[in-house]
Amino acid sequence: MADNQDELAHSIIEALLDHTRVVSDLIALMAQALDDDVQKALTQTPQWQAYLESRRQMETTRADVEKFVEQMKSAAIEQ
Repeated sequence: MADNQDELAHSIIEALLDHTRVVSDLIALMAQALDDDVQKALTQTPQWQAYLESRRQMETTRADVEKFVEQMKSAAIEQ
């Protein structure tokens, strides 16, 4: 991949990760606005648990993307 393509791929992935983080923060904020009973009921659902697991996975994905970009840059330098 050319440097331009590497930068474009990194930019796209970074934008998607940032958007996901913003949406996650908004969901957490909205959950805090609920009364205690509704909040407790919400956090007991499989959907909430899936949301939390997805958020954890996105944290590791960000690190993986950075590692990938560095590998792509190294490969481009070697060529």
